Amino acid sequence: MTTLVRWGYVPVVLIGINGAAAYRGAVHASELWAVALIITAVVCSFAAERILPYRVEWNSSLEDAGRDTIHDVVNESFILASVAVIPVLAAVMPFHDWWPAEWPFVVQLLFAILIADFGITTVHLASHRVGWLWRLHAVHHSVGRFYGLNGLMKHPVHQALEMATGVLPLILLGIPVNVASALTAGWTVPRQRSLPIRPGR
Repeated sequence: MTTLVRWGYVPVVLIGINGAAAYRGAVHASELWAVALIITAVVCSFAAERILPYRVEWNSSLEDAGRDTIHDVVNESFILASVAVIPVLAAVMPFHDWWPAEWPFVVQLLFAILIADFGITTVHLASHRVGWLWRLHAVHHSVGRFYGLNGLMKHPVHQALEMATGVLPLILLGIPVNVASALTAGWTVPRQRSLPIRPGR
């Protein structure tokens, strides 16, 4: 089972689940499929982490699950609300002439991912270098072990800054609803996991 997780997790999540999210957006499938994909991704991630933890001791509680669950619920709710509003704002924004809508759907989605991740990464990098941002970001680095529930342990203000820098450029460029919808499902796929997924480890 550990071999299956080691070699199968990344392809299943990156290609399978994200690919399904992209396809769902391309064909304008029901939003319920996005919910199903998100739930599938979360279940796969937590199961993989239990089967193949980066460190076995990280599967043992440090009596931090309650705190981490609260952080996770607050921050995940904020993330879901933030990304759920992208398709809504995309539908009402008047700037659609700025978006490269003539590009193939997959290229538009990759463009959206690059813009969003650039904004988030910029805030993250600044958070390690700017004092007041570090004080907000330090919450994320205060954990005693890494596991699924504390990957989103962030100060809500810091989370808001990251999301705003990732989402606002897309909205201002006039991201189409179907691209925004595909981005939303793919974006919420769990990204910070403590899995030893490097081949050969």
